[in-house]
Amino acid sequence: MTLTVYGIPNCDTVKKARTWLDAHGVAFVFHDYKKAGIDQVSLARWCDGLGWEAVLNKAGTTFRALPAEDKADLTRDKAIKLMIANPSMIKRPIVEGEGVLLVGFKPELWTTTLG
Repeated sequence: MTLTVYGIPNCDTVKKARTWLDAHGVAFVFHDYKKAGIDQVSLARWCDGLGWEAVLNKAGTTFRALPAEDKADLTRDKAIKLMIANPSMIKRPIVEGEGVLLVGFKPELWTTTLG
């Protein structure tokens, strides 16, 4: 199984995740959504599978810097539009593959899910 890891290469959490995958012999390709962007179809799939609240990184500086009206009355569709316009607001990493969809790096969950 080959996974796709979505994130930003200089993110510490993404670095830890990639190191973990390498150490466990898990094949993956990396998608830098800061450079390559992300499409609405992928974001919708992640939001449906994980919940938009889990995918949207409200703790990051990009989200906190938004005008109050952009942060108010968030819905799934509004969150997706914000994440397309500002990919750094997507929680990192997102890992997707056959039967796998994970958000964030949690080694114990990854061990159970990915071996």
